Amino acid sequence: MDEQKEMRVIMKPWGKELWFALQDEYVGKILYIKKGHRYSLQYHEHKKETQYVLKGQVKFYLGEDENNLKEVILGPGEKLDIYPGTIHRAEGVDDVEILEVSTNHLDDVVKLSDDYGRSGKGNNLTLDAELSKTQI
Repeated sequence: MDEQKEMRVIMKPWGKELWFALQDEYVGKILYIKKGHRYSLQYHEHKKETQYVLKGQVKFYLGEDENNLKEVILGPGEKLDIYPGTIHRAEGVDDVEILEVSTNHLDDVVKLSDDYGRSGKGNNLTLDAELSKTQI
């Protein structure tokens, strides 16, 4: 039997992530996005993900050109597949909960724009935790 990996809560300035499955082949998370907040405008070089809305309404911005993005509003029971290279961002129309399953490329993010001043490639979990304290 494989060793059980602990669940983790990752604080973000827009809410938080609950990492409930952290395996070599895949990752499962629940994203909690506060109403009126949004995560970075971003893309992934390798990561493939599916986001399934559990609660609330979320506005997704999607496309290949950050100056020409399509807006899609999804509610509970609706999902979106996001492929490598797709520019995307989610914004909470309400307090929203999103189930995300993805390939295990946890640090594969390129931030193009961010409401909280984060930028560049990869994640900075220490900075995210600090910024989350200022958003309460």
